Amino acid sequence: MILTLVIAVTTLSAFANDENVNQKVLDAFKTEFTTAKDVEWSVGSNYYKATFNYNGKYVFAFYNENGELLGLTRYLSPSDLPLTLQNALKKSYESYWVSDLFEASKDEATNYYITLENADTKIVLKSSENRWDIYSKIKKS
Repeated sequence: MILTLVIAVTTLSAFANDENVNQKVLDAFKTEFTTAKDVEWSVGSNYYKATFNYNGKYVFAFYNENGELLGLTRYLSPSDLPLTLQNALKKSYESYWVSDLFEASKDEATNYYITLENADTKIVLKSSENRWDIYSKIKKS
């Protein structure tokens, strides 16, 4: 009986979540990502965010209220980076470990953001064409 209640509440929550999403946004998403699976929606102050499985990867799509795609992000493994960016990391940041890496794309532009850490420092790098630029650097205390 408890299991039935949990399943019912979970199912209702999933459907209720879509009710909060603007129909223009839902239509735009369904047109763009026809094969998306496991779609979950969240609503921000001026955007809608869809989290879903697309071609075996989890992707995040951001839309405005008019159904326009603002951008896409997805988490990556360092081995998914272009080779020039992988080599630059190995050369300049050999003593750091990767704590976060994601790809952000909008229109024709794609950038990568990587968070690197060692015992003393946390650095966020942003790709710019085929090189890394420091986006932020924080000394750990």
